[in-house]
Amino acid sequence: MKIALDAMGGDRGISVNVQGAIQACQEYPDIEVILVGDEAQIKAELSRFDISKNCRISIHHASELVGMHESPAESCRAKPDSSIMVCAKLHAAGTVDGLVSAGNSGATMAASLFHLKRLEGISRPAIATIIPTMDGHCVMLDMGANVDCKPKHLVQFAVMGAVYHEAIFKSKRPTVGLLSIGEEESKGNELTLETHQLLKESGLNYIGNIEGRDIPIGKADVVVCDGFVGNVVLKFAEGLAATIIKLIKGELQGHPLAIFGGLLLKKAFKRIKKRMDPAEYGGAPLLGVNGISIVSHGVSNAVAIKNALRVASELYEDNICDHIQKQLEKISASVPA
Repeated sequence: MKIALDAMGGDRGISVNVQGAIQACQEYPDIEVILVGDEAQIKAELSRFDISKNCRISIHHASELVGMHESPAESCRAKPDSSIMVCAKLHAAGTVDGLVSAGNSGATMAASLFHLKRLEGISRPAIATIIPTMDGHCVMLDMGANVDCKPKHLVQFAVMGAVYHEAIFKSKRPTVGLLSIGEEESKGNELTLETHQLLKESGLNYIGNIEGRDIPIGKADVVVCDGFVGNVVLKFAEGLAATIIKLIKGELQGHPLAIFGGLLLKKAFKRIKKRMDPAEYGGAPLLGVNGISIVSHGVSNAVAIKNALRVASELYEDNICDHIQKQLEKISASVPA
């Protein structure tokens, strides 16, 4: 399958994207990567690597770039030949089967909506993120695409999150929890109170309200919230994980016996760090658009880009858009018009 990669996107520049593309093609032979961006720069970067003949990588020139701090909607309109807009255009035309970008996330969403459009029955596409838990992983959405939501939007997020969990983890009827300030039905704001009632009647495997502390212990396979809350939770979790790792390193370096103990636990720490590393999960899909659009972190390294390309290919193979559409049809009676 063919995946368009925004070669110009991200904080770390073109080199990381090219390296990630090469790693993906070498590790996953079924993936063909089309690097979209300035052809001269991409060729110069590719020339630095000894690429095997079996590594299927090509270039599609794009003359413009949307910067990380530019206005997403305005830039996409003003720069139709930007790398992210061209990626989305290629996908909409059927030239590629999905797209990946570590560039301006707002521009990735704007370009996807402009060219791919929304799936029928979806009012607001949502960003879904995989979060490690005590006994596995959970899918949380929305993580920032929609800061103001209505109950029907959260129900749609729940449907998309459940389908995504089934596709990535091969699960059956994943549990769905609504993030609130208490487990009781009477707790929450107007949004969560109304959403709770709709989810009870949705036919999803809904377990009710959950609290923030329930996320890392894995109480629900899918956690639903609006984009404002989701983004705050995500950024807090990223900061907390980094702080804990630094604190552990500081304690281990403070005493000879602690250093010795740390050496004994080195493999265990390495495994934990890998589970917590966002690069292992590649990127977050923008669910609800009529295609495969992966939003990667701006600071993504080559491993993250490689895994984002893998996720894009897996979602394409699983026909996730069709599954979302069918699941929505099943619960359409519970979602307000």
